[in-house]
Amino acid sequence: MTENFAPQDRAVDRRAFLARAAALAAAGTVGGAVALPRVAGAFPPGATGPAGHGGGRPNPALDRPEAYRRPRPEALADPTELTVAEAAWLIRAGRLSPEELVEAYLARIGAYDRTYQAFNLVLADAALAAARAAARQRRSGALHGIPLAIKDNYYTAGVPTTANSYLFQDFVPPFDATAVARLKAGGAIVLGKTQMGPLATTRATTPAGIVTTVNAWTPTNPGTDPGGSSTGTATAVAGRLATAGTGTQTGGSITAPSNAQNLTGLKPTMGRVSGNGIIPLSYTRDHPGPLARDARDAAIMLTAMAGEDPADPRSQGLPPVPRLIEAATPVYVGKRVKLRWKTRIGVLPGYATGASATALARQAFLAELAKISGVTLVDVTLPEDWNLLTGGSFNNIRLPERSEPFMPYLRTDLRGFGVSVTSWLQGALLGGNEFLTGQRAKLLFLERVLDQLFDVCDVVVQTGPVPFDILGLPEIGFPIGFTSAGVPIGTILGGLPYGEERLLSVVAAYQEVTDWHWRRPADPPAAAADARAARGTRAAPEPDESRGRLTAEQVAELTQ
Repeated sequence: MTENFAPQDRAVDRRAFLARAAALAAAGTVGGAVALPRVAGAFPPGATGPAGHGGGRPNPALDRPEAYRRPRPEALADPTELTVAEAAWLIRAGRLSPEELVEAYLARIGAYDRTYQAFNLVLADAALAAARAAARQRRSGALHGIPLAIKDNYYTAGVPTTANSYLFQDFVPPFDATAVARLKAGGAIVLGKTQMGPLATTRATTPAGIVTTVNAWTPTNPGTDPGGSSTGTATAVAGRLATAGTGTQTGGSITAPSNAQNLTGLKPTMGRVSGNGIIPLSYTRDHPGPLARDARDAAIMLTAMAGEDPADPRSQGLPPVPRLIEAATPVYVGKRVKLRWKTRIGVLPGYATGASATALARQAFLAELAKISGVTLVDVTLPEDWNLLTGGSFNNIRLPERSEPFMPYLRTDLRGFGVSVTSWLQGALLGGNEFLTGQRAKLLFLERVLDQLFDVCDVVVQTGPVPFDILGLPEIGFPIGFTSAGVPIGTILGGLPYGEERLLSVVAAYQEVTDWHWRRPADPPAAAADARAARGTRAAPEPDESRGRLTAEQVAELTQ
């Protein structure tokens, strides 16, 4: 039996979240050293599921029955077509070994990654060794033996972590990021580190701006936007070079590449996943999260990554991690899908207006949603001064946060920032008065969104990621169609604080009655296989200037 209202929505104290956001803004000005107000106390006993687990211990929530899915018949012929939940089902049943799964991905990397350029570094020997070890170990849940792509701003112990920049080109961290440690504790295997926008700014390029990673759906056309800055992870997952992967979002860097490449990407509430061990971009806006093939896989990934971390004040004092995998499991009444919780879905003005491919896909999306039992579509009006408070003037208050940790480099050698230098200089030059005014505007905006927008809906369909990135609220990007040229079209849903459970339930129901998320891009033209991908450690190929180059001005315009 399901509840009519999600636990978070019953219990979340919006005032407590607002107070926490104010304290977080203050913490950002002093390096994040202060304790943030707790909000966990706003949740009654039993309202949510088990809390997050430390990096060294398996998480029992990953071994729930709904984390495993019997594979589709068409996926059985090719292990790289399997979702996390399907591969986990086969591994648990003894019908697929982790080593076979890793070898299948390494074969595809060898055949196609010279075209995709999704990876900075492929850890073939280490991944195969981990897969063999996983076969001998006690199974630790749905991620046991699953090969993942890790964005190259996440620390990986003993493995270069460059953030695709000159500044970190020789950096080898001594420990794993908390999120990586938790994925490994769940049995996951790091297949490699992925290309990204330099220092997490724009689409993946070299630090000098030469385009690297392409969109997996148009591999011979580097001009098609693959989404940034988690570009490499998105292309790796979409191109079936990894089962799922990690990204970070400060200004759309999970939802944008997910929408561009037919994936499901989940940006959680600020602090839900620890930022410890991730090269920073903005203390109050950096959100680590998963890019996956469907809602259930995103839920499995976030279940492993999330939870309190003593090393990151942003993650402390939050509500326990809810039963995300259960929320992402479709509910049926007879043969009909229904929502797990009745949900009012807010539709912004002009969201589906027009006759473009995107508008038509949005119209069809809303029509399909309306058929699902438990959905109520409601038109919403934008809070006062929406355009002003989401515009560039106030959005740019993020820039000093990125400049402050890098001031020693900004004072000595600007060349270290490569093509992304402009926004770091802008942040260093922004006045204190402007920064403080922007922080006050952010809190005013958050108050209006919580009290006005969410007064009439539970989740809201968005036209872009920026407002909820500014506010630290959760959002999920997922596919809803294709253009006539075969390029994916996606959309974004935003939710209340700690409302990942509700977002996953809506997307899971929609994906149960549609098949966009099951579609895969055709393989690139055949190329000579790179035997190095199946052994040793393989670095990215030399830059290819024929793919184009972004200027510093373009990067500043597109920066996340």
